Amino acid sequence: MPDPTSSNTNEELNTAKQVNLDNVGALNREQLTPQAAAEPQGHDVAGHDHAPAEGKPAGHDHHDHSHAGHSHDSGELDLDEEEEHDHDHGPAGANPYLLPGISLVLLLVGLALDHYQAGFFTGYVRPAWYGLAFVLVGWNVVKAAVLSIPSGNVFNEFLLMSLATIGAFAIGEYPEGVAVMLFYTVGELFQDAAVNRAKRSIKALLEIQATEVTVVRGGKNLVIDPKAVQVGDIMEIRPGEKVALDGTLNATAASFNTAALTGESAPQTKQPGEAVLAGMINLESLVQVTVTAGFQDTKLSKILAMVQDAVGRKAKTQQFITRFAKVYTPIVVGLATLLVLVPLLVVHDYVFRDWLYRALVFLVISCPCALVVSIPLGYFGGIGAASKAGILFKGSNFLDVLREIDTVVMDKTGTLTKGVFAVQQVQPAPGTEPAQLLRLVGALETKSTHPIARAVVAHVGEAVAGVAVENVEEIAGHGLRGRVDGRDVLAGNTKLLSKFNVGYPTEVDQVADSIVVAAIDGKYAGYLTVADAPKEDAAQAVRELKADGITKLVMLSGDKDSIVQRVAKELGITEAHGGLLPEDKARYVQQYLSEGRKLAFVGDGVNDAPVVALADVGIAMGGLGSDATIETADVVIQTDHPSKIATARRIARATHNVVWQNIWLAFAVKAVVLALGAGGLATMWEAVFADVGVALLAILNAVRIQRMKF
Repeated sequence: MPDPTSSNTNEELNTAKQVNLDNVGALNREQLTPQAAAEPQGHDVAGHDHAPAEGKPAGHDHHDHSHAGHSHDSGELDLDEEEEHDHDHGPAGANPYLLPGISLVLLLVGLALDHYQAGFFTGYVRPAWYGLAFVLVGWNVVKAAVLSIPSGNVFNEFLLMSLATIGAFAIGEYPEGVAVMLFYTVGELFQDAAVNRAKRSIKALLEIQATEVTVVRGGKNLVIDPKAVQVGDIMEIRPGEKVALDGTLNATAASFNTAALTGESAPQTKQPGEAVLAGMINLESLVQVTVTAGFQDTKLSKILAMVQDAVGRKAKTQQFITRFAKVYTPIVVGLATLLVLVPLLVVHDYVFRDWLYRALVFLVISCPCALVVSIPLGYFGGIGAASKAGILFKGSNFLDVLREIDTVVMDKTGTLTKGVFAVQQVQPAPGTEPAQLLRLVGALETKSTHPIARAVVAHVGEAVAGVAVENVEEIAGHGLRGRVDGRDVLAGNTKLLSKFNVGYPTEVDQVADSIVVAAIDGKYAGYLTVADAPKEDAAQAVRELKADGITKLVMLSGDKDSIVQRVAKELGITEAHGGLLPEDKARYVQQYLSEGRKLAFVGDGVNDAPVVALADVGIAMGGLGSDATIETADVVIQTDHPSKIATARRIARATHNVVWQNIWLAFAVKAVVLALGAGGLATMWEAVFADVGVALLAILNAVRIQRMKF
């Protein structure tokens, strides 16, 4: 809700209040009333530069927001459980529809008495009757208009509505004055409902944070606040409970519902040592998790900070409307004044009352409610729809930019592929049994922590149990040498075999994948290929992006070029480059940008962070991605599915279409009714439709985004 005493009300109409995670819901009803305008109270939140460190947005310096009267609270993220309405329509805790309802009854009864010309309904009774109906709904608006004057913020919607309705009373048009203010207030209530609907998907994120956690200290179970838990503590999580903090699973495997974080309904099974994130729900048995991140450093806290900060970053369209409103409002007040004064000089049978009525109609019509409310609400709806799909936009401006891109550059490992090595092929030498090769090589690889070695051990499984391994030597850049089950075994790359003068077939050098070559007792025994498999939806992502108008699709990777080219061919990507360092990736992206392309880069590793920052839109894979890349990115895909890139573009396009539909609707209707009002052909009733009616239509259109299927 904007502060009428502030000098930048129009900006506040479109800008969200940033909420400190520690203070969610801290504002009470008293701080949301006009009285608070004199004593600004709000969340002083430090700024946010694409990196919500420790769960707190930083980079946007917001003024304290005081609250007065009616306002378009299109962006404010007041997520207190009991404070759904941000407009002060009556006493603290009162039903916000009560006073407008009484006013409506008084208006309808008054109109009936006028129609039947009741004898008592004359003299002071009639204006007093309508005056009471007016005060019930108009007092806060008039008060807000008055409070805004000392700060110089004169030309706002409060002033327009106050002048028009009080002017109507001054010329005896009591029912119309009440009707304008009543419908304006009802419009505000509908706007509240629409905004609250748009907030629900984001509010749901807040509700997945656990409010207490059980930790094991000194052999005792203590139930404490998650903020008091330290890294290294052991959490105990019962079936059905939410995980409060990030950690690693102890002892046994367990299944977790991750839908709140990823949008995926299928449960995930975590093995001991694997990461378990805050917001997941334990499904089956009692488990223990070792805490690896404090409350403010969990991925969930950072996600919440990103989403809350998102509504404060304006799109170009919103910035245009903010600038437009600052110029538009004083112009229409000036035109309304001229509409009263100029005819005095040129019209022969000039009647002051008639021309004043036309000017008042002109003021009501010109109120920019539809634009000021529906445009931010449209973007807010887009961000909300994306968050439900597991896509987090850090600002509405990125919805616009993502829609305009024509080039998508993607990393390979962790972005298009699973980021997890697995044995793809076992090729024993003639005379060597596959099981024997796997058993001996797998046992030797248990002594290494290399990702490829772990992939081999995982593939072999229980077959290495009980196998004696001794005298192991790790030769840097080559592999392992050791004695396994009484036999001399070499396992590594071809350089290892050459070092020990073990001959091998020349075709082994032509294998594109990562390879583990083995020798047993000095003789070549075969090889295993280890590769990172493409994600299930990677090929679908490429097809959808091409169909969606992306004219250039590129894969850049630090992996071997032969592997990169194979994966690119498998997925249908026509341009790919491998063997790249981070600076090489940046050089390619700079080249594409210098060609005038609108570019999105998609990555997940720490080495991708500089390129993500360089692109027009940086997109990070949020599940497996590094914190540095996630914090640098403009869009975060929580599900790690590359096909969500095309989904994000569809959401961005739908949001853009709805926003511009609202803009043209508002301008077209207002232009027609303004012309009719200036010519004396439109009354206050048409003015009400042009203002409140169009605003409601625009809001209903904006809410459609939440119902769309992407």
